[in-house]
Amino acid sequence: MPTTSPLPLPAHYHPSQTLDVTYAGQSPEALFRAATDWRQAHDLSPASADARRAHLLVIDMQVDFCFPSGALYVAGRSGTGGMDALRQTVAFIYRRLGVLSDITCTLDSHLPYQVFFPGAHLTEDGAPVAAHTVITAADYRAGRYRPNPALAAQLGVSLEWLARQFTDYCTRLEATGKHALYIWPYHCLTGTAGHRLAGALDDARLFHAFARGAANAPVLKGDSPLTEHYSVFAPEVTTCWDGTPMPRAERNTALLERLLTADVILVAGLASSHCVAASVADLLAAIRQRNPYLAHRVVLLRDAMAPVVAPGADFTAAAEQALADFQAAGARLLTTTDPVEAWWS
Repeated sequence: MPTTSPLPLPAHYHPSQTLDVTYAGQSPEALFRAATDWRQAHDLSPASADARRAHLLVIDMQVDFCFPSGALYVAGRSGTGGMDALRQTVAFIYRRLGVLSDITCTLDSHLPYQVFFPGAHLTEDGAPVAAHTVITAADYRAGRYRPNPALAAQLGVSLEWLARQFTDYCTRLEATGKHALYIWPYHCLTGTAGHRLAGALDDARLFHAFARGAANAPVLKGDSPLTEHYSVFAPEVTTCWDGTPMPRAERNTALLERLLTADVILVAGLASSHCVAASVADLLAAIRQRNPYLAHRVVLLRDAMAPVVAPGADFTAAAEQALADFQAAGARLLTTTDPVEAWWS
């Protein structure tokens, strides 16, 4: 029977490394040896033997989001939001190693030309579109923006087709009432340093995997060129204006099904205003279709997340409203320092 008392922090973990953007993590071999010794020292059982399964979903805690030098630092109003969330999450994994059954870390994974990046659009004068621009369907209809021929060539479509696609996409986004098309700074480009998991989090994920025999495989999302993919479970749109399937815009039903087998789903990550909010909304929608009572299994670790606050764009209120809505739907708001017993209540 796993202990519900917090474990000490292992010797290989140095809290100062958590907030070091250059720290890329220890070698898997070193972590494997340390985890083997830790398992024996604390009599840890395999995760497969857990009578009650706790699955930790960590959303997009990547270099570009977690650190001030990142391309899209999630600062929150405190200015330290992303770093604080990372620090709390890493310590939480180590201290609750014996009762966490699974850990899934998602990674926002982007390409140079996508609908939400500056390179996808040009102004009517042919100039690049600035980051943090909001583009509406009316803008496209009026000709204030047009598609970049480079993206049309990559997709093998005409400029006319792509202009109609972007207009249709904006129209469909606006019809949901959630948001308009927001042009983000380039971030989490696959293969760049900013794309990888924060080093200390990657250490904790692997250490848990080795100590408890858990798979802990990361999940990538977000490389469709024609749609945003805030939620890890589904893109914003899955079909083009002409009814054809949107490239690489698929629902992740496998992850959803795996999470729903857990007795508690703990959620941490960045940003609470965007990818966390969209993912939890999809998760709770799936639960409502099956058994609304099970919404109480979703636990949001509010000290392990933070909202986007950028120049001229403060999404704190949207994040707080989303958390309030999730709580009203049956999810629970806890912190990383609450006792394990609170997870199951």
